[in-house]
Amino acid sequence: MLFNSLDFAIFLPVVFILYWFVFHKNIKSQNTLLVVASYVFYGWWDWRFLFLILLSTVVDYGVGLALARQQKKVRRKLLLLLSILVNIGLLSFFKYYNFFLDSFVTTFSFFGNSFEANRLSIILPVGISFYTFQTLSYTIDVYRERLKPTTNFVAFMAFVSFFPQLVAGPIERAKSLLPQFFRKRSFNTDNAIIGIKQIVWGLFKKLVIADTCAQYVNDIFANYQDVSSTTLVLGLIYFVFQVYGDFSGYSDIAIGTARLFDFKLMVNFKYPFFSRSYREFWQRWHISLFSWFRDYVYANVRGKRPSQLWRVISISIVFVLCGLWHGATINFMIWGFVCALLYIPELFIKTKTHTRVVAQKSFFPSLSELLAMGYVFGTFCLGAVFFRAETVSQAIAYLKRMGKFSHEFNLLGIYRYAYEALPLVVLLVLIEWSGRKKEFPLYSEKMELVKTIGVIMAIVIWGNFDEMKQFFYFQF
Repeated sequence: MLFNSLDFAIFLPVVFILYWFVFHKNIKSQNTLLVVASYVFYGWWDWRFLFLILLSTVVDYGVGLALARQQKKVRRKLLLLLSILVNIGLLSFFKYYNFFLDSFVTTFSFFGNSFEANRLSIILPVGISFYTFQTLSYTIDVYRERLKPTTNFVAFMAFVSFFPQLVAGPIERAKSLLPQFFRKRSFNTDNAIIGIKQIVWGLFKKLVIADTCAQYVNDIFANYQDVSSTTLVLGLIYFVFQVYGDFSGYSDIAIGTARLFDFKLMVNFKYPFFSRSYREFWQRWHISLFSWFRDYVYANVRGKRPSQLWRVISISIVFVLCGLWHGATINFMIWGFVCALLYIPELFIKTKTHTRVVAQKSFFPSLSELLAMGYVFGTFCLGAVFFRAETVSQAIAYLKRMGKFSHEFNLLGIYRYAYEALPLVVLLVLIEWSGRKKEFPLYSEKMELVKTIGVIMAIVIWGNFDEMKQFFYFQF
């Protein structure tokens, strides 16, 4: 079920009414309703994949209880290994089976051996990477004794399958989200209004920005050999805004929807294009994923080794794994490695640690801030070509042609791309810049009502309603 579909427009009010007017007196009843609603929401795509969520839920619930009763380190490690093998095993089979099979065949062919291997036609379950990491956070934290295991199976089911963020995040930590299923929730009008505003803002980024940019990105990448370098530059800019509008838009809708049910989800994007360094950028872009890798992978890989060399190796491993998390292709791994190459130099040079938003005391940024933001955004766009291109050779050819600096505006009608997409991208940047000090631009101040009405009008005028497109990150 898509957030931008008529089905969800009917589904959400029905669940909302039942939640607050029928099951409001009992927390367990509300949790049960959320489980049923979440399974309906996810099963709308393919009901067979519900068994995967149920399997992960049962296994990790059982592992959590067993860890509470077990004190021997070896057995505790075996229990944690069971959880990891089940969850990562399912993820690896559905997402990486053919990738590893092809890599295995290619490796043997390189040494002069050849054999045939049958690839499987495997349908990737929507959002499996997201809920797998979320439920793993539970067993890992219980193993580390940072979280007490729950004995309430219904609440745990609701935590794993919570429909607002089930298929594309944010990837919530158990210690943050799970306790919310045990407290009494109460309806708050102000909180609900904020939630609706955030949903509206997410729909704007999805329907107006992402879906509009996607049309031109597809055309430009399909014809990259025949268009000017200026068009190719625009293609990369549009693609970055497509991904940002689509994915951060989903996060906004998820967070806003959760607010309607009195749940607080973590912020997943904090105005990343206003970052002045790569360290700051990765604290603002897909925060839930990169903080997950930091806490559960980087900390273990680096261990207690103090050397800078091992730190560089650990960061490189984490970024490559982040790339592989996005997809089972060499392109994504290269993209992760490029991100690491851009990030690592900041370990050796004295870059300022930015803890406050840019231009904190003024409306306009300083020249140094502007140049820093331009560098981060520009280099991120260059690396993104590996994220979007279908093959490594296509990505390299795209970059080579873009570097020729040809400016023929007539090929593919560059005026059309500039006219239809650039003003919308600029509009997004201006709105975000004006609201960069708040959680999201339409948050709660009185003047935001005017801005909210303007955003709604923009959705009506420029929103893509002809064909409801699924969210970009559903494929991950």
